[in-house]
Amino acid sequence: MFHQIVILDYTGLQGFAIEKLQSYSVMPIKAFNSIPMDDEEIIARIGNADCVFVSWNTPVNAAVIEKCEQLKYIGMCCSLIDESSANVDVRYARLRGIDVRGVRDYGDEGVAEFIVSELIQLLKGIGGHRWLSEPVELTRRKVGIIGLGTTGLMTAQRLQAFGADLYYYSRTKKSEADQYGITYLSLDELLSTCDIVSFHLPRNTKVLDDTHFDVIGTSKIIVNTSLGLPFNKEAFEKWLMKTNNYAIFDAVAFGADKEQLIRYNNLIYTDNTSGWTKEAKERLSQKALNNVEAYLKTQSH
Repeated sequence: MFHQIVILDYTGLQGFAIEKLQSYSVMPIKAFNSIPMDDEEIIARIGNADCVFVSWNTPVNAAVIEKCEQLKYIGMCCSLIDESSANVDVRYARLRGIDVRGVRDYGDEGVAEFIVSELIQLLKGIGGHRWLSEPVELTRRKVGIIGLGTTGLMTAQRLQAFGADLYYYSRTKKSEADQYGITYLSLDELLSTCDIVSFHLPRNTKVLDDTHFDVIGTSKIIVNTSLGLPFNKEAFEKWLMKTNNYAIFDAVAFGADKEQLIRYNNLIYTDNTSGWTKEAKERLSQKALNNVEAYLKTQSH
């Protein structure tokens, strides 16, 4: 049982989860729906809470954690893939005895659907842009996936259903890729071989620089639905200015660089987060609930 649960910003937690969470909090849950402006506001919102839920939008850094002395549990309503890419200072929290748990595999379906939809529109010339001089198909198109985690693999499988040839690059080779006929290539091989390159990487992961964009060349399509840019911004802008290159982004793909990048007409984007669907919020809510219940079970022994 917690004394006070705080929902720090808009997490997507659904009513059924909040109702259940209330049964684990002595005090009424305090829920905020906006992103706090700075550390001071974050600390004020947390107050004397011993349990906090937070989205990927709000940084909970060491300075915040140090001031919030009652904290025992931080529920990340977002993916905790590795500590270095998290918006919570997981290492410092754990040093102070705070349990931090994230959720995974909740928005992948929506991301994959967005990518397939946007690519078909661009290849067919639906919606104001057309990649080549006449409409073309995904069939036999060479598509490279950079980062073959859950989202990358799901996207690859969806594209295979349309007859595309799939390749991937990852820090380690994936056994499941062989099972699905997705071919491993080195980074430079993938960039030079594929017409379409889709990025599925953790926040703060940078894989491309100027030389890589030279390898990609022209008349190519880049898709990014990672949290922020997984490549050098200036090099990407130079690439966008070359002949017949296109990029497809969702809302989270820009990081802090949206205003500079949306001026390029060949960067197609949405103001929506592609994986943030009704179904995704329900999956996230259940997983966040499962996490806190598992934690409370350890405390009762």
